[in-house]
Amino acid sequence: MTVKDLQATVDRWIQTYGVRYFSEMTNLAVLMEEVGELARLMARTYGEQSFKGARPPADLGDEIADVLFVLTCIANQTGVDLESAMIRNLQKKTDRDRDRHRDNPKLKA
Repeated sequence: MTVKDLQATVDRWIQTYGVRYFSEMTNLAVLMEEVGELARLMARTYGEQSFKGARPPADLGDEIADVLFVLTCIANQTGVDLESAMIRNLQKKTDRDRDRHRDNPKLKA
């Protein structure tokens, strides 16, 4: 699935099952909720926190997909072409950070 396909698929899902997009501000709040769920899982899986009781851990891929879904909704409803935005963003990072990380002694193995 390309990024353009993802945006179209999410839009079809919203039109078919979601009735309409939530407002941009509601989707921002939903995004923060989803990022919080991902952060909780990461802290317990890769950090020092532990899971409570015998509660089974959530699926990391599913939590990341929840974040991506809401980000895609926000992009769709605000007219952002994610594929073009990512291409521009990666170029910006390349121009800015071409040698920055390579020259960072903290990142030397």
